[in-house]
Amino acid sequence: MRISVTIFLTDETITPTRLARELEQRGFAGLYLPEHTHIPTERTSPYPAGGDLPPEYGRTLDPFVALGQAAAVTERLALGTGITLVAQHDPIDLAKQIATLDHLSGGRFTLGLGYGWNVEEAADHGVAWRTRRDLVRDRMALMRALWSEEPTPHQGEFGSVRASFAHPKPVQKPRGPVTGPRTLVGGAAGPKLFAHICEFADGWLPIGGRGLGESLPVLRAAWAEAGRDPAALQVVPYAVFPTPGKLDHYAGLGIEEVVVQLPPAGESEVLRALDGYTAFLPAASDTV
Repeated sequence: MRISVTIFLTDETITPTRLARELEQRGFAGLYLPEHTHIPTERTSPYPAGGDLPPEYGRTLDPFVALGQAAAVTERLALGTGITLVAQHDPIDLAKQIATLDHLSGGRFTLGLGYGWNVEEAADHGVAWRTRRDLVRDRMALMRALWSEEPTPHQGEFGSVRASFAHPKPVQKPRGPVTGPRTLVGGAAGPKLFAHICEFADGWLPIGGRGLGESLPVLRAAWAEAGRDPAALQVVPYAVFPTPGKLDHYAGLGIEEVVVQLPPAGESEVLRALDGYTAFLPAASDTV
């Protein structure tokens, strides 16, 4: 089992380059970064975890810039977003950013994408909340057109692009209906989420990893009904606080990667947390 990490990198935390070097040297599999462009002060959207919104949400570094720095100082470390708020991006620009990062890192990028929870943040980007999932689906199709080997047009409900020359292409090769980098969709289990995963992704990025024993069979059934290769489905529990029992449970479900949560802190505190998580690396490797 591969152990990756996620962290809210901010202007007050450990730097991307320092963290990336430490992760690769210690044998961690990857680094996933979240995204928030801004947090409106007048907010009625409840924080999904309950209570007050932690301050790091309003201080996050741009994940693509930070991952570009991480890519430059590592050779093997996987790099991902957890998650990219696709609805809040121009899809033509985003397709270029993603393809460039995958190209420069030698195919190490994972696009973790989601639909968001902050209504006010999305509204400032012109996103109509009710249709945001359909918007994301359409933007993913537009980006896949730009990533295609041959110039391919896209005409969708929310946007279009002419057949275009658009390089670089992602290093990772098409997998069934998926064109572009490894793609994982975050969100709560449900038929619409699972339909989107089966349509344009490689798998699921469930926050916390709770309830997988019940939801995984449902996703696997939808995946098989969509004609996807059963062996190709990837499920990566995200923002997990690990214990040996929890990792053994995931391994028993056939899960091959887990993303553990680091504190949004300075260098010394983050490295102490990594010291603790390093203990799981050999045990995790032995379980699969």
